[in-house]
Amino acid sequence: MNAKTAGIIGSGFAGLAAACSLAKEGFKVSLFEKNETLGGRARKFEEKGFMFDMGPSWYWMPEVFEGFFNHFGKTASDYYELVRLDPSYNVVFGKDEVISVPAGYKELEELFESIEPGSSKNLKKFLDEAGYKYKVGMEEFVWKPGLSVTEFADVRVLRSVFRLQMFSSLASQVENLFSDDKLRQILKFPVLFLGATPENTPALYSLMNYADLKLGTWYPMGGMHKIIEAFVSLAKELGVEIHAGEPVERIDVINNKATGFTTSKRSYLFDYIVAGADYHHAEQKLLPEVHRMYSPRYWENRTMAPSSLLFYLGLDKKVEGLKHHTLFFDRDFDLHAKEIYTEPAWPTDPLFYVCSPSRTDPSVAPEGKENLFILMPLAPGIKDDEQMREKYFDVISDRFKEVFGVDIRNHIIYKRSYCLNDFVNDYNAFKGNAYGLANTLKQTAILKPRVRHKKIKNLYFAGQLTSPGPGMPPSIISGQMVAGLIASKG
Repeated sequence: MNAKTAGIIGSGFAGLAAACSLAKEGFKVSLFEKNETLGGRARKFEEKGFMFDMGPSWYWMPEVFEGFFNHFGKTASDYYELVRLDPSYNVVFGKDEVISVPAGYKELEELFESIEPGSSKNLKKFLDEAGYKYKVGMEEFVWKPGLSVTEFADVRVLRSVFRLQMFSSLASQVENLFSDDKLRQILKFPVLFLGATPENTPALYSLMNYADLKLGTWYPMGGMHKIIEAFVSLAKELGVEIHAGEPVERIDVINNKATGFTTSKRSYLFDYIVAGADYHHAEQKLLPEVHRMYSPRYWENRTMAPSSLLFYLGLDKKVEGLKHHTLFFDRDFDLHAKEIYTEPAWPTDPLFYVCSPSRTDPSVAPEGKENLFILMPLAPGIKDDEQMREKYFDVISDRFKEVFGVDIRNHIIYKRSYCLNDFVNDYNAFKGNAYGLANTLKQTAILKPRVRHKKIKNLYFAGQLTSPGPGMPPSIISGQMVAGLIASKG
């Protein structure tokens, strides 16, 4: 009997996870990537002796990665060396106001007490609740495909709904427990990875604080792309056929069945298709109009996670005092959030983030040099041009100089910017989004775009615009979950 075939569109974490999982189940799997390099947003590039990870730079929830590899009889350490960062990250509140968030919990309690006496008791309460949410969320919620409300009728889930604080905001929970603005901002920060403001993010997602402050911030030596290399190596070992530089141009449908797809080179036939590429692009651009589930208006009304203005910089010197991760929270957070979510515009006075992996990993920069990755969150769908990119590079450089005493503009060996237009061109990203669909209450679980097409039963979607949501671990889970749905049908 011939093996069932599956065609995967996109080589990001969701696509690779689906490909590996289906191959393990005995499917003959072919994976297609539009770009010449694999990994989606987690690609890398090298210039002048510097290695730059293009996208994800935070390694949280290590057990999700470990669980993925364990499923195949492997461990993460078979592919890369993980180190825990200490401090986890620094937060800049002003020139002489830099807070280091320690990896150790005892040191974390001492930090909170030094800023707000008595707050360590509330920190324990907050993280105990977050730990419960993390356990239930990771064991119950994230693995549910969101195809029917009955998935959530399980007694254990219903019993947990109110304790999980699904209907209150993270902001209100934090503000009820802590008075100091700096502590509040530190605790609100992790949900920014979910693509919404803390005021619009369910308190359930304090589970991200547990991932941050209890499970830790890690780094794979050699760079984040080492994870992609591991997934690709595993996929090849399992027999997945990989086609890089071959974009899919059309999903072919006959009698409400996806028969395969047509790429820039030829047509292929498959029993099942998984679109791990941008959901909006796959559903609105690759499918014939008659087979689309959602209208253009539906997509226009979605709340997207932010886009980003990125700079990849190679400097000719080290920067004293710089840590692996540095958050610049030295301006009005609410104003920047407003200009991302409610009144989309280039920010008046932005917050931004600096990653310097060369502080931890000497392999990513020549000796004595510094590798910088700078990210400024932006509203999706606004106009992107070179003049605006350079304007904000000067803003960022001035603020960096104010804190670290170094004008990076005078030490650049290599510089590359990346913004909305690039996200669209490279990833077909809807409105140039960087993180997918925002995890708001109105876009949670069954309210997300479906992982399985309503009418075309052999067409599935995975990745950060569907369940369970944005980020590396959720994307991995999304690919595994979809593969499980397909495998269960045989």
